Amino acid sequence: MTAGDNPMRVVLIGAGNVATHLGKALQDAGCLVVQVYSRTAQSASELAATLSTGYTTEVEDIRKDADVYIVALKDTALQALAPDLVRGREDALFVHTAGSIPMTLWEGLLPRYGVLYPMQTFSKQRPVDFHTVPFFIEASGEEEWQILRELAGRLSPLVYRADSEQRKYLHLAAVFACNFANHMYALSAQILAGQGIPFEVMLPLVDETAQKVHRLSPVQAQTGPAVRQDVNVMDRHLELLADEPALRELYEKISKSIYNRKQP
Repeated sequence: MTAGDNPMRVVLIGAGNVATHLGKALQDAGCLVVQVYSRTAQSASELAATLSTGYTTEVEDIRKDADVYIVALKDTALQALAPDLVRGREDALFVHTAGSIPMTLWEGLLPRYGVLYPMQTFSKQRPVDFHTVPFFIEASGEEEWQILRELAGRLSPLVYRADSEQRKYLHLAAVFACNFANHMYALSAQILAGQGIPFEVMLPLVDETAQKVHRLSPVQAQTGPAVRQDVNVMDRHLELLADEPALRELYEKISKSIYNRKQP
């Protein structure tokens, strides 16, 4: 990946889960991560050490000679810091990685900008195979689009154009498919812990459930008492949740939603 004849110079704004994995992948793809910025010295220094680069915790000390600034911050921090981040760096290309923030965040701040959204769940403790990660990109112009298309293409073969409106729905869908699903694992673990049973016994079931939707639609893959309307089983489950009113209500609402969306 080059800017002219030289490796593309990247500054990472943020040192959390997304920035950590992106930084490693960008280096592997031939980019030069020249600096990491984070508001906390520990996170900035840890990622910088991993990438063998410099870091700063001061916005005014962010380098001004990078080709691309990739901003991977929490939504509130991104919106608050954007004007300060671009000041003195208006000739560079700025992109953010947020699923729910529109590209218009950059409008009026600088002429070249975009979005580089990798739709995946990231945890620092787990490696990520970027060749399986879909990237959704948006850009202020055709030149910027081509740069981001080439950059994302170095990381993954799964690169798509998506505007801010589409990306909002992608992020919403991802919350249901990932964050909410993981919360169900947490509730399952809680129920099992009450009986002294380890959550590991659920892993084959979890894995098979995930594998099925590679071959079937989620509606086709749905099983269980709710889709069958097995009232006897559901009533027994609700009895077990008599002392857990919040879980009981959740069980009833999800069961109703499953039944209402069952395959005709």
